Amino acid sequence: IMAAASISRSGSAALGFEDYSLYSNLSEDELLQLAIERSLTDANCSNANATCNATDNPTSNTAPALTPPHQPDRSLNPAARDANQPRHSSHNPPANYTSHNPPAAQTIVHYSSPNPPSEKPPDLYPLFRAISVGDASRVKALVMSPGTNLMLPSKPGWLAIHQAAWYGQDTCLRVLLSAQPGMINKRTERGESALLVGVSKDQLRCVQVLLENGADPDITNYERETPLYKACERNSAAMVAVLLNHGAAVNTHCIQGWTALQEAVVRNNVEICEMLLKAGAKHSLTNMYGISPLFSAAQTGQAATLRFLLKHGADINSQAADGATALYEAAKNGHEEIVKLLLSQNADANKPGKTGLLPLHIAAQRGSDIIVSLLISATSKARIRRTGISPLHMAAERNRDEVLEALIEAGFDVNAQLSEERSKLYEDRRSTALYFSVINNNIDAVRMLLTAGADPNLDAFKPLMVAARLGCIQTVTLLVEHGADINASIPTHPTTFPAVYMFSMKYLTMFKYLLDHGGHALSCFGCVYGNKPHPPIKTTRSERDDLTETLPRRGVQFCEMISVPSICRWAGPIIDILLDYVGHVTLCSRLMEHLDSYSDWSVIKEKAAPPRPLMQLCRLQILQLVGSRRVKKLTLPGGLIRFLQHQEGLLDDC
Repeated sequence: IMAAASISRSGSAALGFEDYSLYSNLSEDELLQLAIERSLTDANCSNANATCNATDNPTSNTAPALTPPHQPDRSLNPAARDANQPRHSSHNPPANYTSHNPPAAQTIVHYSSPNPPSEKPPDLYPLFRAISVGDASRVKALVMSPGTNLMLPSKPGWLAIHQAAWYGQDTCLRVLLSAQPGMINKRTERGESALLVGVSKDQLRCVQVLLENGADPDITNYERETPLYKACERNSAAMVAVLLNHGAAVNTHCIQGWTALQEAVVRNNVEICEMLLKAGAKHSLTNMYGISPLFSAAQTGQAATLRFLLKHGADINSQAADGATALYEAAKNGHEEIVKLLLSQNADANKPGKTGLLPLHIAAQRGSDIIVSLLISATSKARIRRTGISPLHMAAERNRDEVLEALIEAGFDVNAQLSEERSKLYEDRRSTALYFSVINNNIDAVRMLLTAGADPNLDAFKPLMVAARLGCIQTVTLLVEHGADINASIPTHPTTFPAVYMFSMKYLTMFKYLLDHGGHALSCFGCVYGNKPHPPIKTTRSERDDLTETLPRRGVQFCEMISVPSICRWAGPIIDILLDYVGHVTLCSRLMEHLDSYSDWSVIKEKAAPPRPLMQLCRLQILQLVGSRRVKKLTLPGGLIRFLQHQEGLLDDC
C-alpha cells in the first residue's frame, strides 16, 4: 500500500488524473515491483547528475523500455500484412490524419498537432508489436512503463485497442481495457471503433471482450456502417447473435441506405435474417434507390432468403424508385428459379418499370427463352400493346433468335409496330421487328419472321432498301419472294425512279435481280431536261438541299443520282443493264456525257439507238402480259424461258 502511495506521489507530475486508472486493477505485488523499477530509474538519473525529466515529462524518449532495439519490422504493420485488402477496409490510415476523436486534454503530444514539440514523441512500436504477436506479459509491462500513454495513436486514430482487435488478441485487449477503459469507443480515421475493427476481421473473442466491457454496439464508421451491418457482411451468425444480445440497433441505414437485413439477404443467410427479424428488423425498409430486401434477393438470385421474406409478409409487388419490381429484376438478371418462385406466389407480371417495359420485354431483350416462356402466360397482351412495343422488337433488336421463335409460336403479332413515341427514338423511324432483323443482317430471323407472315412493306424506310444498302442478296431475295415492293419510294427523299436502286447500283448482280423481279426500268430514262444542258451536279449537302427546295415535287432524277462521284464509275454497266428492260428510249444529255467519258462504253450508245430489236420488244410485251413471276410456268422451250428471264445467273451470297 505504501508502495502504491509512493508511486502516486512521485509520479504525480508525470501522470494526469485519468492515468491513475493504469494501476487501479494491479495487485499489491505488481505495485511493489513497479515501485522498485521506478526507484531504480530515479537512482540512475541521480548518478548521472540529471533531473528525472523522463518521469516528469511524458514527451521524453529516454525510458529504456520504450526504445526499440532495431528498426521496426514493417511486416508486422497491418497495412503491410494486408496490402491486398480493399482500401475501404484498411485499418491503417495515412499518417497525416487529424483524429475526429482526440485523446484527453492532458495528453501533450499528438501526431496531428500543427506545431509538434521539438522533443521526439514516445516510440509506441514495441507495444504495438507485442500486441500483434499476442505477448500479453510484454504488453502488461509496457502498459505499466512510465511515459506510456494509451490514448496516443501510433498512427492517426489507430490506438493500441484497435491493434488488439485487428489481430484478435483478446488477452492483450483485456490488459489494455483494464489499464485504460476510457479508450474503448475511440475511433480510427475512418470512424471505426475497436468493436467495428474486430467485427470486420471476424475476431469473435475480441468482440465479446469489448461488448462485455461496455463497447457501444451502434457506433458507425464514416460510411455509417454499424458493427451489426459488418457482421452481416462477414456472414457471421455468431457475431450477429453476440451483437444482438448486447442491444445492437437493427434498422440503422448505412450511407447508401442499406440495413443489416438487406446485407444478410444478399448473402442468402436465412439464419441471420431470422435473428434480425426477431430483434425487430423491418423488411419493408428501402435503400436510397427505393430497393427493399425482397428486391435485393430477387436481383441477386437468393431463393432461400426470398422465400423467407415472402413467408414473413414482404410485399411481392413492391416497386423500386425506377418502378421495377422483384419479378422484373429477376427476369433482367436471368434468375429462372426466382422467376418461377415469384410467379408461383402470384407476382404481377404486368407492372411496368419507368421506361414502360414489362418483365417479359426485359427477358426477351436478355435472351432468356425459358423465362420468356414462363412469363408469356402471366402477361396480358393488351397490356403489352399499351406499352407501344412488342417483345418481338426486343428479341429482334438483340438477335435473340430462340426467344423470337418462342414468341412467334406463342402467337405474338409479327406485324406489331412501335408506337409513334418509340419509333421517334430511332432516326430511321423503324417500326417492325422485321426491320430490326434486316438491319442486324440476321438472315435466320428475317426468314423466321417472313415465314410467320411478316409484311415487308410496313416501315417508312423499307427493309428491302436496308438489305440492298448492306449488299446482302440473300436478305433481298427473301424480302422480294415475300412481296417486298421493289418500286417503293422514300417519302422524305422522293425520287423519280425506284428508291432501292440508289443502294443497289454498286452491286450489279443485285441490281439485275431487282429488275428481273419487277423493278421499273423505264422511269430511269425520264428526264425533264432531255437533250438540253443539265444544271451543275450538286455535290455538297447544302447544294442538294437547295435542289430539293427548288424541285420539291419531281424529286431526284436517275441521271442526277448516277452522276454522284461514288456511283458514276459504274454508269456504263448500269445503263447497259437497264437497256435490256426497256424498249425505245432516248438518253438525256447527262447520260450521254457519261457514256462518252469512256471509249469502251460507245457500244452502249449504239445499243440505245433506235430501232430496238424486235425480240427485245416482244420480250417486254410478254413480260408485261404474263408477269415476271409466272414466266417459269409457261409451256415454252427452255432457251426461250431463259431469254425471257434475261438469262439470270446465280446470285452471290452476302
